[in-house]
Amino acid sequence: MNKVILRFRGKYSFLSNFYPCRVEYEGLVYPSVENAYQASKTAPHRRREFLNLSPMEAKKRGRKVPLLQGWESRKVDVMKELVWKKFSQNEELKKKLLETGNAILIEGTTWGDEFWGVNLKKKDENSPWGYKGKNVLGQILMEVREKLRKEEDK
Repeated sequence: MNKVILRFRGKYSFLSNFYPCRVEYEGLVYPSVENAYQASKTAPHRRREFLNLSPMEAKKRGRKVPLLQGWESRKVDVMKELVWKKFSQNEELKKKLLETGNAILIEGTTWGDEFWGVNLKKKDENSPWGYKGKNVLGQILMEVREKLRKEEDK
């Protein structure tokens, strides 16, 4: 049975999009994946607003900006690209992600996110994660880990 990492806290805080790290995206360098993701929701001329915010401030501002047309259909692809950049552009983080081996990565939340993570307040025996939610971020992290592993093996 594979190990399960249920929360991106403590030893595994580096898996969180809020973790401070350099993420270069579309010509700008952001202080976290969260900042880059929130900035990518809106028009290019507004993206610099997200460079000097904390990840939480970026998340709050991202809720208030006008969304790019078609954002909902693009958001998962943008997240995949940003998570890839986080781990491919930061050697130490890449090493840590690879060290999780074959662990199942679950973005366990207590704030009710059932898209990017799972809601730890709602058990669901029909879910592969054991909780209600899609765990899209966890799945992206596992995909990126596998892609990095394959690149290492070349």
